[in-house]
Amino acid sequence: MANVTDLQSKYSKLAQEYSKLRAQNQVLKKAVVDEQTASCSLKDELKQKEQSLRKVEQEMDSLSFRNQQLTKRVERLQEELLLSESKSKKTKNKGDSPSQVSLQTQSVFDEDLQKKIQENERLHIQFYEADEQYRRQEAQMRARLDQLEKESEQHQAVVDALNRKYTDAIEKLQNDKALLEVKAQTLEREAKDCRIRTEECQQQLRKYQSEVSSQLKHSSSVIQEKVPFNDTQLSDYNSLNVPLHNRRHQLKARDVAAQALGFVQSLVSALLNLHSYTEQRVHIYPLDSSIEAISPVNLKFSQYLHENASYLRPLEEDLLQLHHSITEDGITTLETLVKLQDFSRSFSSYSSFLQKILPYQLQSLEEDCEASLCTAALASKNRQLQKDMKKLTAVFQKMKSYVALLALPSVCSDAMCQSSASAVFTQMSACLHSLHDAATELSQHYSQKASLEQALPTVTQKFHTTNECLLSSLASLTSSCGKMATFFSNNLDFLASCPGYSPRGGFLNPQQADSMMENKRRAATYMSTIRKVRSESVPYREALANRHVLTSSTESREGLMQQVAQSQEKISRLEQEKEHWLLEAQLGQVRLQKEIQRIAQLEAQITTGGPAETHGAADGPDPECADAPEPLQDTSVIGMLTVTPCSESAADLESDLIKHHYMIRVSELTTQLQLCDSKAVHFHAECRAVAKRLAMAEKSRETLTEELKLAHQNITRLQDELSTTKRSYEDQLSMMSDHLCSMNDTLSKQRDEIDTLKLASKGNSKKNKSR
Repeated sequence: MANVTDLQSKYSKLAQEYSKLRAQNQVLKKAVVDEQTASCSLKDELKQKEQSLRKVEQEMDSLSFRNQQLTKRVERLQEELLLSESKSKKTKNKGDSPSQVSLQTQSVFDEDLQKKIQENERLHIQFYEADEQYRRQEAQMRARLDQLEKESEQHQAVVDALNRKYTDAIEKLQNDKALLEVKAQTLEREAKDCRIRTEECQQQLRKYQSEVSSQLKHSSSVIQEKVPFNDTQLSDYNSLNVPLHNRRHQLKARDVAAQALGFVQSLVSALLNLHSYTEQRVHIYPLDSSIEAISPVNLKFSQYLHENASYLRPLEEDLLQLHHSITEDGITTLETLVKLQDFSRSFSSYSSFLQKILPYQLQSLEEDCEASLCTAALASKNRQLQKDMKKLTAVFQKMKSYVALLALPSVCSDAMCQSSASAVFTQMSACLHSLHDAATELSQHYSQKASLEQALPTVTQKFHTTNECLLSSLASLTSSCGKMATFFSNNLDFLASCPGYSPRGGFLNPQQADSMMENKRRAATYMSTIRKVRSESVPYREALANRHVLTSSTESREGLMQQVAQSQEKISRLEQEKEHWLLEAQLGQVRLQKEIQRIAQLEAQITTGGPAETHGAADGPDPECADAPEPLQDTSVIGMLTVTPCSESAADLESDLIKHHYMIRVSELTTQLQLCDSKAVHFHAECRAVAKRLAMAEKSRETLTEELKLAHQNITRLQDELSTTKRSYEDQLSMMSDHLCSMNDTLSKQRDEIDTLKLASKGNSKKNKSR
């Protein structure tokens, strides 16, 4: 039946195209016949004009010949007159009779000459008039001839163009015919293969039906004999069974959510641009904020507009989260879409934002009307824009209530849920259409206002650019609203439908079905975990040996930890002693300088005092040395030092030894300190490098996650595009098959018309040659 209806539709299309081409063919035939008759009449008229032109030329030749004869006659008469005058002079004295004769003859000649002169003048006038008339007729004929030649060239060009067009169409149709014949052959082969596969499938189906029927009989017998009770008969038991899952509905819901996400993203982008460019315009017109301060209303209005992203971005993010929450193995209904409440709250906040900025926007348009350069037409456009903004805000408020209704969890029965949800979706579709109408009117009125503002004398390039950006954002807003309204109308049946999730013999609430599906997923996860192959266990002896190794390693680890703690304490104590001995070294250096000065003074006294003192010194021991105390011992980390302050020479030697010992020890400690500092610097550099590498790894991880998200989005988008292109190609193939049939008919008709036109042109050419 579908093929018969397709053939009837194709035949009706072919009949319509045939009637159109037949009417066009009749018009072309009539035009060709009219042109042929007009060309024939013009040729006849041209022949008549040529004949009259020849007659006029003959008359002109005869008149010129007659004129020449008259001039010769006048010359001859003038000669005769001269001869007669000479003769009259000679015979003047012979008497009166000859003079009278000569006078009479002279008068006769004068009269005759006067007549000839008048006739000559008349002939000259006629010749001039005939020449002028001939020239005028010749110019008219030439102009007419040029016009006719141009018309004939135009007609010939039209005929050539039609011939070329028809030949090209014939060639194209022939090529299309060949391609379609090849395609028809391939389709016939595919149809044969499909028939063969269909027969095989039918055989398999019969086989499977027989097997299933036998299995059904066996299962029913087993159930009747072995099953103690049927849990589908009681609703309480049946509610615990896993409900049937509609995967096709889930895939469709995910596809619809992805398309809605794309439309909402384009709508959010358009609204962001609209609010941003409106803020920029407020700072430019009617007062430029860079030159003078704007009004408080516009200042507050711009501050509110600056916050538009904080209200619009959550819309996109919440809808994205809603799209991610729809999975293939879940249950998607209004009762299970928890993320829809977040989207409803974000939409409500944005609607409140529009309601908040509406008074400031209306007051800003009033200030535009109160400007000095505002004309009456511009003020009327501003009032229209005020009405449009009120209408747009009211539509958003209405949509907020519908979205809030959809986000509320249903507490009524499923029939009431379906009816109320379908009513809300229908009203929301109408609301989206009214939003598109309001955006269209706003865009139209603002474009008219921008064209009027362009004619103002104080318009700057920045203001002109801002107006263009606003118009482009309004155009994108209009297109986004139109796409959303069309999308909602096309998917209204799917959105209003409420799929039933139920086990055999009962019906479940979608929330109960969702909880049962969650229990099913948990059970499947539990079964997969218990079915995992356990890792091989370690033998007992090997475990004991490993335990001894582990305990010894732990003990060695504890010993090493104690050694590390002791070493750290020793290092801290050595650091303290290092500081102490640095101070002692500084004090020893001061004492050394004092001893050097004292030795220098003693040497000076010895050189000045003489040998008596030396002898006195050699006589006996110094009483101070006799009363000297016992030697002192100083034991420290640096070493043990024995000090015996006996004599001055012993003191000098002692100071040298102390100095040498302290210098060696200070140099050793300095090298150790430098080594520790170098290690600390090296470890610090390594830590900084590791920290930098860690930060770079975190950044790369974030970028890779973003790229992964974008790749997933691109994959989903490409899959959607692939499905749409596949559907469009199938539609195009069906249309091309219809077009091929129509073009075959037109090709045959055009061939017949070309043959008739060629025969008619050949007959006309033969007639013209015979003429």
